[in-house]
Amino acid sequence: MKKKKLRLSRKYKAELRNRLRGGPRPWIGRAQKLGARAAADGLETLDLAAIHGDALLTLMPLDCTVAERNRTVRVAGIFFLEVLTPIENTHRATVENLAKLKDSNASLHERTVELTSANQRLKIEVVQRKSAERSLQVSERKHRGLLSEARSMQLRLRHLSHQVLSAQEAERKEISRELHDEIVQTLTGINVQLASLKIESGVSTTSFAKHIGYTQRLVEKSVDIVHRFARDLRPTLLDDLGLIPALHAYLKGFTTRTGLRVDFSTFAEVEKLSNDKRTVLYRVAQAALINIAQHAKASQVRMSIKSLPQAVLMVIKDDGKSFDVAHVLDSRRNKRLGLIGMRERVEMVGGKFKVESAPGHGTTISSLIPFKRSTKT
Repeated sequence: MKKKKLRLSRKYKAELRNRLRGGPRPWIGRAQKLGARAAADGLETLDLAAIHGDALLTLMPLDCTVAERNRTVRVAGIFFLEVLTPIENTHRATVENLAKLKDSNASLHERTVELTSANQRLKIEVVQRKSAERSLQVSERKHRGLLSEARSMQLRLRHLSHQVLSAQEAERKEISRELHDEIVQTLTGINVQLASLKIESGVSTTSFAKHIGYTQRLVEKSVDIVHRFARDLRPTLLDDLGLIPALHAYLKGFTTRTGLRVDFSTFAEVEKLSNDKRTVLYRVAQAALINIAQHAKASQVRMSIKSLPQAVLMVIKDDGKSFDVAHVLDSRRNKRLGLIGMRERVEMVGGKFKVESAPGHGTTISSLIPFKRSTKT
């Protein structure tokens, strides 16, 4: 920087000398070139002022008059101002550029603030959209699950409807066969006996009494068969006296028919259940015991009805053969209503049905019936 300043000082002194001596006309251009060089070398106004002062002191004649000195100072001042022109222009441009830069920085800052705010809003929107997408995906999966469950339930209900129709037809067929094979034959036997009585009415009293007794037994048998059919269709004891007497009567007949004794225990408050719930317990007990008699080959059966808080629990347990519960409860592969019918009856009144079966442990059927139907959906 010192070397540059020294070179510029010599050049400045030479140009100022030429100007004071009345050198070539285009001195303004030469002065401004000098100022441009000073600006290029990084010199400021104060640096040029120092150079100008040194040059003026050197070039000022010692024996000149006051007028000559004033003229020299004035001409040198004009020369100095022309040298400063490029620097002033540079300063002015710099100031303008700084002002523009300041305005630009302010606009940039304002834009940055706006972009930051927009970016923040965008981030919030992205989070909200992602949350909405996740909720939509969860809702879609749930909807697909519900749709699949509804379709499965529809197929299950359709299959159960077919099974119910088949079971009803089989039951009607069984009742028809029983009526034909037992009651019709018994009534035919009664008719034959009555005809014999008519023929032998004039025969001995002993023979007549014998035929009367036989006929009475046929009538009693017919009455018993009709009563059994009526009990199977709908036990009158259940409506007239309640669940406990109806179950005792059914268990007595069950033991007589199958030879399988059932250890039964209950409590009196079970009769406080509504009529439809007592009917469900009766039908579940009936169906379970029929299954045990037909398939389990059990030697012991225990049936208990226990009181729970706000509910009744009926448990039927045998020591017979076990089976695959899931397979039997799959209505698509199981052609018999059995356990499925029990489950449907229990769930119909808001209860819970459970079956457990394992080798060496027999089968346990549990039916939990609430005293009041739940209002939850």
